[in-house]
Amino acid sequence: MTLCAIRSARPLVALISATTSAIGPAAAAFDRVFPEARLWNILDDRLLTEAEDSSGVTPQLADRMKRLIWHAVAGSADGILLTCSQYGFVSKAVDVSVPIQAPDDAAFAEVLARRFGTVLIVASLRSALADTTKRLTAAVTEAAIPVGLDEICTADVASTAAARDYPELSRTLSALIQMRAPQPDAVLLAQYSLAPVAETLQSMTGKPVLSGPVCAARHLRADLLHPPNAARPCA
Repeated sequence: MTLCAIRSARPLVALISATTSAIGPAAAAFDRVFPEARLWNILDDRLLTEAEDSSGVTPQLADRMKRLIWHAVAGSADGILLTCSQYGFVSKAVDVSVPIQAPDDAAFAEVLARRFGTVLIVASLRSALADTTKRLTAAVTEAAIPVGLDEICTADVASTAAARDYPELSRTLSALIQMRAPQPDAVLLAQYSLAPVAETLQSMTGKPVLSGPVCAARHLRADLLHPPNAARPCA
């Protein structure tokens, strides 16, 4: 087997994170749906806090993320995933020679492909909720697909997610979702830190629950291991 064949069978994927809480969910998603990947964690754990302090991503912060992307490319990454939704737009602002995924591009594609009537966006940070809602609204508008968007921001669960108390996180989010009126057709988790409870929430609520990392891992697997036009199921 040639070196090229070995690399193609075990592609190196750089996970670029702005908070440590996103690393575990992203790694778990790859372990589940893209176990062939070799993961490389690149972390700047001030990117998120500084964005929060600045009420958004400043040009200087965006430039820092761009430098991390170029660092991954220089380090021979075969693919890149940005794990922080607030920095997802930076993936469109760089011209790199490898597949690069914003955190929830693949999840948005799933929303559009399945044509849900209403989608409830769930977040624990108002900035993340606003950012995800804005970008999904733009995607829905561009695709001219009638998808109604609702949203919940529950700051109470941020510490629960950080502590990885997933049973409590599941119970809290499930109760909030089931109390929503009218009921949504699907749920989108706006942050990677909430992603570990996606399957449990789906079971508890009876609703399709989409999470960024699983969808992104599937798309990168299709990009790196299959022909360009390969099907990319997300669910």
